[in-house]
Amino acid sequence: MENKIPTTSIAQLGEFGLIDHLTANFAAKNPNVIQSIGDDCAVLETGNPTHYQVVTTDILTEGIHFDLTYTPLKHLGYKAVVANVSDIYAMNGTPQYITVSVAISSKYTVEAMEEIYKGMYLACERYGVDLIGGDTTSSLKGLYISITAIGSVEKTKVAYRSGAKANQLICVSGDLGAAFMGLQLLEREKQIFREHPNVQPDLENQHYLLARQLKPEARKDLIELLQLKEVVPTAMIDVSDGLSSEITHLCKKSNCGAQLYEEKIPIHSDTYEMAVKMNIDPVSCYMNGGEDYELLFTIDQKDYEKLKEESDISIIGHMTTPDQGIRMMSKGGQLIDIRAKGWNSFEPNNPE
Repeated sequence: MENKIPTTSIAQLGEFGLIDHLTANFAAKNPNVIQSIGDDCAVLETGNPTHYQVVTTDILTEGIHFDLTYTPLKHLGYKAVVANVSDIYAMNGTPQYITVSVAISSKYTVEAMEEIYKGMYLACERYGVDLIGGDTTSSLKGLYISITAIGSVEKTKVAYRSGAKANQLICVSGDLGAAFMGLQLLEREKQIFREHPNVQPDLENQHYLLARQLKPEARKDLIELLQLKEVVPTAMIDVSDGLSSEITHLCKKSNCGAQLYEEKIPIHSDTYEMAVKMNIDPVSCYMNGGEDYELLFTIDQKDYEKLKEESDISIIGHMTTPDQGIRMMSKGGQLIDIRAKGWNSFEPNNPE
């Protein structure tokens, strides 16, 4: 009788479960590693008396992270850079350099690659970043873009995921769920086009939702505002995988619970109206959608007065002790347990 070796599918663990599993026994050997795996960036000591170096990397895969049916190549290049510099800002840092590695199949032309790099150069100019190197190779199928971003952060102002404490306030920039609804709108029109190729797309003048999906922006302006207001977040993360996932990361790393308030979570009117029109729960948009690249952060209560009048910052809850769990008070007054259900690239039948 044949003995079968037990196997575990990657989908069972998911992206972050897989990372935890593979790195559980890893320990940094170099003393200059201040923060290794488990945050938005690695943090390194370089001998600079006032600043750390921060490093992050991200990969975009055709058919998983983007669909060229509706994604302009120039926008794709721009978004690839934004996804990485956003992680630098999530450490309260400043991006400085990127390296770009691409794998391309034979279907791509020189002109197509030029469009991608035009978008990258625009993002580099927008965020004051230099493209300093990378690699190019071929792939058997599709396009892969991997970017590493390098920046710096003041040692006294670095914001890890692990610094939050009970009773501190939970804040988020901008609004949430718009990128997710932009994706749903594009996917709807893609399906219609497949069935009726002669029908022109009807994007209903939803410029805001489409821009949030196709050309998002990292929150450089928020980091500058916090510096101006002399507010140092106690913990921070960028919202790339949905609010439920990101607040779970903060709580896990900080050994805290959290209580959010549904009525306080910012959602744009276009997002809400399109969700209702498409029979999607608006709450699911901001809790489980992703790619907003807003910043979720915690502050001491003493800093409340400095930020309370800022219209682009919403205070959506407070941290609690870990025994109280991660919960949200609904508009109807019901406490709901939050489960991380954000973007997972290993889930089968992913809409992207």
